[in-house]
Amino acid sequence: MGKLSLKERISQGLFLLDGAMGTQLFARGIEAGTCSDYLNVESADTIFDIHRAYLEAGSDAVITNTFGANRYVLARHGFAEEVARINTAGAEIARRAAGEEKYVLGDIGPSGDFLEPLGSLKPDECKVAFAEQAKGLLAGGVDGFIIETMTALDEIEIAIEAAKSVSGGLPVFASMSFDRAGDDFKTMMGVGVEGAISKIASLGVDAVGFNCGTASLDEYVELAEKFVTAVRALSDDVVIYAEPNAGKPELVDDKAVYRVSPEDFAAAAEKIHSAGVTIIGGCCGTGPGHIKAVAKKLTVL
Repeated sequence: MGKLSLKERISQGLFLLDGAMGTQLFARGIEAGTCSDYLNVESADTIFDIHRAYLEAGSDAVITNTFGANRYVLARHGFAEEVARINTAGAEIARRAAGEEKYVLGDIGPSGDFLEPLGSLKPDECKVAFAEQAKGLLAGGVDGFIIETMTALDEIEIAIEAAKSVSGGLPVFASMSFDRAGDDFKTMMGVGVEGAISKIASLGVDAVGFNCGTASLDEYVELAEKFVTAVRALSDDVVIYAEPNAGKPELVDDKAVYRVSPEDFAAAAEKIHSAGVTIIGGCCGTGPGHIKAVAKKLTVL
């Protein structure tokens, strides 16, 4: 019997994603300001080793090293014409690490600018750019797409539509980044939890969630509870996922330092899972140790 499709697998319960890529690159000496996406081309072994470390820690899926691999972000490094090459390489590395038993999600992050009229991005051109990235990921062999760290509804809608337009029916996950705002949570662009979920769910995604942000672990648990309540008010079919940071960072010598231990992160993940979130991974500050602790705690439940 072959591997279940990603859509079938996430419907079966607990599914573990990996942790941060950037944190692991910095730990290996990659300097800030480097085009980390281009490492898929010039340092494939480094990316492969990070993927393998997460898989060995217990991840069911790895996320490609392509968070900023759209033409807008790549243009700042002089690689605007390398979109297909960088994304396909990123997917191929992840596929090689994951083999045929584990899963690969193609990572799509924000454009780094605002759509008109707040910014200079034209919606049609932005959709073409996200579709271009998705095509490269698809060519590299991904099992699905994960759209992450979005803050504006217009941009995440375009990214979802672009991914779905070339996905060939593969699953699409979509998440936004929330921060504490008084007694609630909102994105940098002022989008609330209910508004985000209502829009994202209406676009036919397979999983909706949150990632990154500046919350504490307790706040991520609270956010998860709000998410589950809002999603279940709309649908019983959409799967919910969470990729919290390793708590709030501290600024030390101009560097963000995350001090949450793997054990504390796993304890929070257990609460998030108990709230009804079935896909769990980590964002900034997390590493294989955090994922290993989560796998150990959640797979013995």
